[in-house]
This record gives sequence, C-alpha cells and structure tokens, in this order.
Amino acid sequence: GIVVEANLSQGKGAVSTLMVKSGTLKEGDFIVVGPYYGKIRAMMDDRGRAIKTAGPSMPLEMLGLSNVPDAGELFYAVDTEKQAREITQRRLEQVKNKRLYAVPRITLEDLHSQMQKGAIKELNVVLKADVQGSLEALKDSLAKIPSDRVKVKFIHSAVGDVNASDVVLAAASQAIIIAFHVAVDDRAKEENERNLVDVREYRIIYDAVNDVKKALEGLLEAKIKKNFLSRIEIREVFKLSKHGIVAGCYVQKGKVHRKAKVDVLRNGEIIFSGSVSSLKRFKDDVRDVSEGMECGVTIEGFDKYQQGDIIEAYETESIAQKL
Repeated sequence: GIVVEANLSQGKGAVSTLMVKSGTLKEGDFIVVGPYYGKIRAMMDDRGRAIKTAGPSMPLEMLGLSNVPDAGELFYAVDTEKQAREITQRRLEQVKNKRLYAVPRITLEDLHSQMQKGAIKELNVVLKADVQGSLEALKDSLAKIPSDRVKVKFIHSAVGDVNASDVVLAAASQAIIIAFHVAVDDRAKEENERNLVDVREYRIIYDAVNDVKKALEGLLEAKIKKNFLSRIEIREVFKLSKHGIVAGCYVQKGKVHRKAKVDVLRNGEIIFSGSVSSLKRFKDDVRDVSEGMECGVTIEGFDKYQQGDIIEAYETESIAQKL
C-alpha cells in the first residue's frame, strides 16, 4: 500500500494513515516503510473505529511504526520481525553509502584548507536567532570579519528555531547554519542525518564571530561533535523502592546503550545533560534497547522525569582541524 500522511502524536508515537493497494493488512502484521519498520499495534477505519483487517482501497490509521514515514512512501507487509529488520538495515546501509559519495559539505573545520586550495570564495551562512535584534547584531558582526579571500554571504536569516527547510537550503547551498539562542527542531535533526550540514549553536555573539574568524585563519580548535544514537519518548514515570524514580520509555528511533550520553528535552529545550545509569527490559538489565521497543531508563543525577519528555542519546567525537 501507500502512506497518505503521518505524524508524531504524544502518547501514541508514530501515527500513519495508509491506503491498502493489494492484499489484506492485519493487526499484528510487520510492515516496512522506507528505512522504518514496526508491528501494527492498532488499526482504525476512517470513522475512528478499531478494526482487525483492512483490504484493498481501504484507508486506515495505524500505530506501531518505529518512526514517522514520508507521505507517498510505499509500505509492505512481511512475515517476520527479522525479515523487516533485515530489509530496513539494507536500506539504511544504502543511505550511508550514498552519503559517502555525496558532495562533501562545508564545515568550519575544513574552511581554511578549502580556502588554501581556492575551492571556496564565499562562506554561505543560514542564520537563525531568537529575536530580530540579536539577528541583526550577529549578521552585522559576521559581515565585518576581515578577510581578503572569503566573503561571508547570508543566504537566509530569520527569527525562530532551525527547521527542516533551513537544513535543506543549507545543504543545497553548501552553507553552514548558525543558531543563536534557538533550538534545532526534530524534523531538522532528521533531515540533517541525511544531509550532514554543519549546524553551530551559540549563546554568545562573540563566540560565533570568533569561531568564524578562527576558521578563516585556520586556527579553529577541534570541535566536539554529537553523533545521534537514538530518540526515546518518556511515556510513564515509576517510583520503585529499589531503583528510585524510573522513566518508562519507548525507543522511537535508533538504539540506546547503557552508559550512553543523553540530553533530556522538554518542549524542545534541553533541561539536563548526563548519561544513562541503568537500562532495563521488563525486570532485566540490558546492554542496549532497539528501535520500536519499550524500556526502563534512569539517568545519573536526574529524576525530574515527566511524561512526554524526550531523551536523545548520542556519542561524542572530536573533529580535528584539517590543514
């Protein structure tokens, strides 16, 4: 069949509206959509009534996918979870291979070396800030950085969080994104996994200007980069006698590891950064939990969990300056 539309619903996870083209879709089936898969937990007809099966030309709403698919994607029902996992793994590998041969994206770390080769004459920038005053001040300061080799060119500047359109524009324009006092929304993060744009987040104007200046001079120090591992939604909060307060979670994307570094987000804002101290499946301690599965999580030094909070797990990588 085909995906008509899809969205992320708090409490439900990925909700997809599907149209069956051939065969019969049943509750409990495993389906594959692009790089995502899942087991159908529930299906509803166009009147919101629960159904167990859906035949050709029948629209339905379903729960159970590991992430939100794109509208227009084809979906397929397969026999087993293993088969679904293998198909999506192959598709993810294909995406990674495409990235290896894609046009390399500009980063501040390699800006100086590209200048030396004459490969870059302009540093394209997408600029996002929290208020108009900050936007204009930052734009003015960056434009005044002295350089006889590279001109700073603003291809887009606006107030508000970094969104998916900003990432697409930056990728197409070989630009970096400078985000001042604003967040990077979820869709933008997903889009950046495909495009690998250099997104720089700052709280102080001087730091942003100084980084660009050092990059032009080839003096920028190694950058600590966060590599996304998983996105986890907190669905319940439990108070247990032995383990204290535990977050009952659902892994929406990727795989979470015990001891992974994490950010806790509430309403899109990071409220705590730390690391996973325990990870459980049912009552058992586990090393990792994969996409589409539920788990219990505790975070070292934090217990103010709330239903609907998002935990983003990542690993850090030091990127050395390339000269």
